[in-house]
Amino acid sequence: MATSSSPPPSSTTTSSIENLFKERKYPFIFVLFILLLTVLVFLLTTTAPITSVTYFQQQQRKPPALTPSPETAAVSLPPPANTTKNGGEDSSDFETIEWEVCKVPMAVDYIPCLDNLLAIKQLSSRRHMEHRERHCPDPTPRCLVPLPDGYKLPVPWPKSRDMIWYDNVPHPKLVYYKKDQNWVQKSGDYFVFPGGGTQFKEGVTSYIEFVEKSLPKFEFGKHIRVVLDVGCGVASFGGYLMDKDVITMSFAPKDEHEAQIQFALERGIPATLAVIGTQKLTFPDDAYDVIHCARCRVHWDADGGKPLLELNRILRPGGFFVWSATPVYRDNERDRNIWNAMVALTESMCWKVVAKTVDASRIGLVIYQKPVSYSCYKQRKDNYPPLCEQKKSLNSSWYVPLSNCISRLPVGGKSNLYNWPAPWPQRLSSKPPSLSTKPDAEEAFNEDTKHWSALVFDVYQEGLAINWSSVRNVMDMNARFGGFAAALIDRPVWVMNVVPIDAQDTLAIIFDRGLIGIYHDWCESLNTYPRTYDLLHSSFLFTKLTQRCDITDVAAEMDRILRPGGYILVQDTTETINKLTPILRSLHWSLNLYQDHFLVGRKGFWRPADIRN
Repeated sequence: MATSSSPPPSSTTTSSIENLFKERKYPFIFVLFILLLTVLVFLLTTTAPITSVTYFQQQQRKPPALTPSPETAAVSLPPPANTTKNGGEDSSDFETIEWEVCKVPMAVDYIPCLDNLLAIKQLSSRRHMEHRERHCPDPTPRCLVPLPDGYKLPVPWPKSRDMIWYDNVPHPKLVYYKKDQNWVQKSGDYFVFPGGGTQFKEGVTSYIEFVEKSLPKFEFGKHIRVVLDVGCGVASFGGYLMDKDVITMSFAPKDEHEAQIQFALERGIPATLAVIGTQKLTFPDDAYDVIHCARCRVHWDADGGKPLLELNRILRPGGFFVWSATPVYRDNERDRNIWNAMVALTESMCWKVVAKTVDASRIGLVIYQKPVSYSCYKQRKDNYPPLCEQKKSLNSSWYVPLSNCISRLPVGGKSNLYNWPAPWPQRLSSKPPSLSTKPDAEEAFNEDTKHWSALVFDVYQEGLAINWSSVRNVMDMNARFGGFAAALIDRPVWVMNVVPIDAQDTLAIIFDRGLIGIYHDWCESLNTYPRTYDLLHSSFLFTKLTQRCDITDVAAEMDRILRPGGYILVQDTTETINKLTPILRSLHWSLNLYQDHFLVGRKGFWRPADIRN
């Protein structure tokens, strides 16, 4: 059967265009050219968002491998409107927020939930350090902390481990109070940290070697990765353990040892403000490989042994407690009484002494190990302290009183023994022991790790206007599995992973990976000094927060803890970013928006005018 022949489509198109030229329909040709050019530009400049809310809801989608450049992908948001005399904003451009400087004593170091003087004055007791615990004001004060006179951009890491600007933390009390122990010295415009400490007679490096020799199976940086330093001073112990691939959470209360945690964070060493008082620490059960106390001034046997039972709760089964204090090596009546009480308490908790020794400088230590099975507990004559009941809630250490019981072991497997995480660095990407046993849990964990690895490498480090060389202290405000922190592991940064109290409880998984973190409620102020972080990261945090609290207050808290020159990196929905943008603009931050989902802000030195001046 014959078929009619017709010219191919391309031939027809060519013939039509030739006829247009012959008929001299130049206006039509010009309009057609402009239309084609517009479509081409649209196709070149419009791409799908790098990631989406759907990924975080389903935890299944793999992000496209896109690498936008600041020149082509960023939208630079307008600067703040004309500033009024008192620091407010012209409401003709966006919603006016009349910021003011915090009007409290020592405002430059203001921590709202720890400096609530009215609540502290009303306490009926201070016997158990209640005055050092959280007492958040209601309502949250909506104000900005001032800068210290002469504040400068921080000394960069690693130089900052040994010296910081005096004007950034102008608190010289420790220089004189700890003069004979070489905690810190003043040298011209700097504070210098020579590595001394109450127990570090020969320096912190020598002390760490002493600890290692006392128990060689420690294997810092391999078997031992995550350490807690109680009553840390200026955190030199944790700072120098970094040389051994160990990350240490240093903590101490805000007390008469003026600004010790502020010194630590200014040095670029992980630290937080906390106290073992009447409430649990904001860490999960079975988190730390080693807990260290060098003259940390905690009465471990007080109140029926609750402080040491709290350490037992957060110490990993098979983990170690290193106690260096005078009762270990001095023989006077007071120290003997403390030692005898400690012996009775640790034996009742089934802790085993694995080392006890004294070094050449006559400083001694004892190392205890927590059991990995229930066998010892079952053999005790007296069931005291008793075993705790099974956990009934998640995030069970947020505003929860200390327990007078022994936390249960996370045993499992055929041997009914606890499985220690894989050696570092394999531990970072291996299946965490505390990961859910649900069928899809491991797949979701692996997908999350791959997602953050691709996003951080392809986009965060290459495609956003962030000067990573100026970043040391990082906080992930909604950390989930810690994938963001894991993706940054090869950079000279450390990450405080925050698991919000209303989110899935994944903090134990973060510690299993060899990372650190805390629980927190972002509707309240964080336990840290002002100006302590270089970068704050959040992934789909604010959408949920808007249902619980005013994000203006959250933005003020971010401004408090972020250093001048520091960055925020917010990934969220377009609607949420549109709500957040005018608030951040009112703080005089420079803002850039990437692909409608990534908001990068940089804090400057602006502060509202102080009407008292």
